[in-house]
Amino acid sequence: MNASLLDRITIEAGKCGGKPCIRGMRIRVSDILEMMGEGVSMEQILIDFPDLEREDILASLQFAARRSDIVRLAA
Repeated sequence: MNASLLDRITIEAGKCGGKPCIRGMRIRVSDILEMMGEGVSMEQILIDFPDLEREDILASLQFAARRSDIVRLAA
């Protein structure tokens, strides 16, 4: 995984309820993932959110991939 991409994901207690955001902005990782899950293209997201960069979207995908790969032990 590219650590520099993941550095784009920030978590601040007083911002967006402590949810992971993009570079300290009020754009949550979950917002990006939800739009992509609804079929919105990367290009359209970048048009709709001009403060975002392509690498922000890639970072969101990497962040989600890492979170989904957590091993949980069942009792």
